[in-house]
Amino acid sequence: MEIIQAILETTLKVFKSDKFDVEDTASLSLFLYPEFLAVFAKDQNQANTGIHFYPDFEWDKLDKLIISDPLLKNDVPVRVYVHQPGFSLVPGVLFAPENERKYLEFVQDLPPQAHFFHTPLDSNNLQIVSFVDEKLKKSLQARFSEISFYHGACSFLSYLFKERFNLIGQEILVNIFGRKMYLAAFTDQELSAFNMFDIPSDEDFLKYILIMIKQMKYSAKHVRVTIYGLPQKSSITEDWAKEYFHHVRILTPHANQNYSHGFKRIKDLGLFEVSWQYL
Repeated sequence: MEIIQAILETTLKVFKSDKFDVEDTASLSLFLYPEFLAVFAKDQNQANTGIHFYPDFEWDKLDKLIISDPLLKNDVPVRVYVHQPGFSLVPGVLFAPENERKYLEFVQDLPPQAHFFHTPLDSNNLQIVSFVDEKLKKSLQARFSEISFYHGACSFLSYLFKERFNLIGQEILVNIFGRKMYLAAFTDQELSAFNMFDIPSDEDFLKYILIMIKQMKYSAKHVRVTIYGLPQKSSITEDWAKEYFHHVRILTPHANQNYSHGFKRIKDLGLFEVSWQYL
């Protein structure tokens, strides 16, 4: 049984306010997912005024996108969120910026020329370290004079840390995006495990959650599973999930994102960042 995601088309999907004007764009948030891309245009009050969603996107096409996408025509500050498996979580007390390559070499092979970046989480108790190829960085620098990079997981993790005091003793939390997911385990309101997994089928989705529950030695009767990031049409439902988990819920995160009047159907995408973004 395949996970039914938003229908992947090769055409751009546009969401905008009734009075959208690209000239009102004061900043951009660019989300690079493994299989798709989203551009959020924000006004001077940080309200979202327009969103361009590319359901089928390859990172090596970024040069062409920068030239062709109307939202990207103005040189405004841009925040780039990179969803990729190349990241590492480092305790704040052990983190040293000059060791970023060393932290990531344990995760995967790195390109000779890489731009490293890190983001503090949980009041600097944790740093999420990641990188982009220097070529990708230069493509963006050719268009924008002010760029900041973040690993895509920082939005999900920052939300979980904010909500930690609403968590019970044994928690599994999932953020689905396309055929990938972030999987977190919290024990007594403390982060115990976090990773990114491929989930080409519903069976893989179940497999990784069940493995995590076993590894954490959680009780099947007491652990709670919470799922975020489902599009409107999905084969994963609460009724289906309750066949496998005693306590399960599908939620939309509380919002820290504002939208100008006129946006319609944006939540149908199911993207976590539609509601909550690391700021």
